[in-house]
Amino acid sequence: MSATMSEPMPETMPVEARLSDLDLAALLCSRVCHDVISPVGAIANGLELIDDPEMDEETKETALDMVRSSARTASAKLKFCRIAFGAAGSAGALIDMGEAGEIAKAFVGEEKVKLDWQAPRENRPKQQVKLVLNMLLMAMAGIPRGGVVTVSAEGDSFSARAAGDRAKVPEAIAQVVEGTIELTTLDARLVQPYYAKQLARSAGLMLTMTMDGPDVLVKAA
Repeated sequence: MSATMSEPMPETMPVEARLSDLDLAALLCSRVCHDVISPVGAIANGLELIDDPEMDEETKETALDMVRSSARTASAKLKFCRIAFGAAGSAGALIDMGEAGEIAKAFVGEEKVKLDWQAPRENRPKQQVKLVLNMLLMAMAGIPRGGVVTVSAEGDSFSARAAGDRAKVPEAIAQVVEGTIELTTLDARLVQPYYAKQLARSAGLMLTMTMDGPDVLVKAA
């Protein structure tokens, strides 16, 4: 037996399976549609009531208020998705973190979850800003009963801390972050943390989602 044949084969690192570009694009489009379909549907319903000749003026005024509110919600969601999932400028563009924070606050609103945006107002590479917004979404998923999400950025370290009643790391999202989930189970909801993980990887960062005391901590460093 030759010496080369007797030598042990070198160990290879397991390669984590990834979605194809087409599947990722399709699922992200589904995610955006999922986010905006509710307010857009409410606008359509409100306009139908306004156009109904049998509706009284009070009902029409209520419907008009619904249209106004839903239009603001749809606009806020689309602006958020444009940065979080879309191009939002040319390749390599810088985005103002302060502006991103204002867009994020409009997206989150004030009803169930409150956003404490502590990231400094400074220009950051587009991919970093996209990552932070996606980390915000993950943190919000950890407090289904509502609470406060605090977003911070310092150097190449980013975090989104979610504090709320019964805060926890959803099992499916944990599997996505750990890379143990079957790709065939990814849907419009779970593709978002998967995308966040790819954004972190492209920036040379590691994404984690863990419990830090009673809080959920999403961190990229």
